[in-house]
Amino acid sequence: MKTSLVALLLVLANLASGQDAAAPQPQASQPQASPSQPPNQKKEIKDPAEYNAYVGAVQQADPAAKISGLEAFLTQYPNSVMKEDALELLMGTYQQANNQAKVIDTANRLLVANPNNARGLVLLAYNERAAQKWADAKQHAERGLQTLEKMPKADGVSDADFAKQKTQLAGLLNSVAGFSALQLKDYVSAQKYLRPAVEADPNNVENVYPLALSYLTATPPDDVNGLFFIARAANLVSDPAGKASIIKFGHSRYVKYHGSEQGWDDLIAQTKTTPLPPAGFTITQYVPPTPQQQAAELVKTKKPDEMSFAEWELVLSVGTQEDQDKVWNSLKGKNLQMAEVQVITASPTKLELAASVDDIDQKRADIELSFPGPIPARMVPKEGDKINFEGTPVSYTPSPFMMVMEKGALLTKAAPAPPRKPPVHRKPQ
Repeated sequence: MKTSLVALLLVLANLASGQDAAAPQPQASQPQASPSQPPNQKKEIKDPAEYNAYVGAVQQADPAAKISGLEAFLTQYPNSVMKEDALELLMGTYQQANNQAKVIDTANRLLVANPNNARGLVLLAYNERAAQKWADAKQHAERGLQTLEKMPKADGVSDADFAKQKTQLAGLLNSVAGFSALQLKDYVSAQKYLRPAVEADPNNVENVYPLALSYLTATPPDDVNGLFFIARAANLVSDPAGKASIIKFGHSRYVKYHGSEQGWDDLIAQTKTTPLPPAGFTITQYVPPTPQQQAAELVKTKKPDEMSFAEWELVLSVGTQEDQDKVWNSLKGKNLQMAEVQVITASPTKLELAASVDDIDQKRADIELSFPGPIPARMVPKEGDKINFEGTPVSYTPSPFMMVMEKGALLTKAAPAPPRKPPVHRKPQ
């Protein structure tokens, strides 16, 4: 928030100096004006003594003397028409004196006098954000934005300076409201406030990076805007470790969304000089192929005898009838040998087996193997055993998938070769 803090200090400094040369003129013939008078009506102090006290305070060059004069004025004239102006000026002067506690205290006094004082709201919101009081900061920032358009221009402040103040205040309020909303996981509000903050100051990474996160962490995410601003943030951050971290995160999200890293370097280059997404900007989203499309691609690129059992299962489960026929016609009636297949259930005449990794993990049978006759009880495998076998496919069911095989036979696993002993060398006799 360094950039925002500079802007806040400038606004408060303007408050501390903008009213010095424009004290209201005394008027003795009209009744005292009310503090709640319309903002466009010029404020006038009717009492000469009150006028002199106010002018004497605001014209002090030394911050300590000005603070003393303003505090005395507010004590002596608590219902003055200039009360709100005096509190604003006092708040800015305390800031000049680096008395932060008094700045906040004066801001609260200012909001008691006028709950919709934009300058008081922005200061409280900023300090609440610094204290991580996210809900309070968001509430005060939102109120500040609502009242900003109705904020009266202080006497003696030019239209250009007043417009600049309002712009600075709007930027601060949007930044605080948006960042606080992000911490509260209110991603819609975070985008609502952070986007204008970035548009007002596109080079402020302290707004650009949170805006990127508000897009990328929303449900559902806005990956196109999020990826643009995360790439922009990578260009703006100066710390090498921070830049590397943002690039790593952005690259990962880009590949996940786009399906490859193609175009990522171009996006980094584009956002170096382009602060906001141009009209029509988009990033193509990768759409994974459907299981049927995957099956079709398998049939195009592999012969059935080159496929794994899991690939047979995919094609025979979800492939088109044409693709299923191509694979099944090459398997049906042929003697097949398979290794490391897990036993799900076992009997002397029939085994239920799991051959694919997914089915093994879920302990779900995908092969039914029957034997020509009962096998000896001592040879019947146990549940969970891994076996080698041969059998002939005769039918299959697509869903839930089951391949029925007959003429089953257990195959003995080859015993591991014994370690070779070194040759014995005999000494010559």
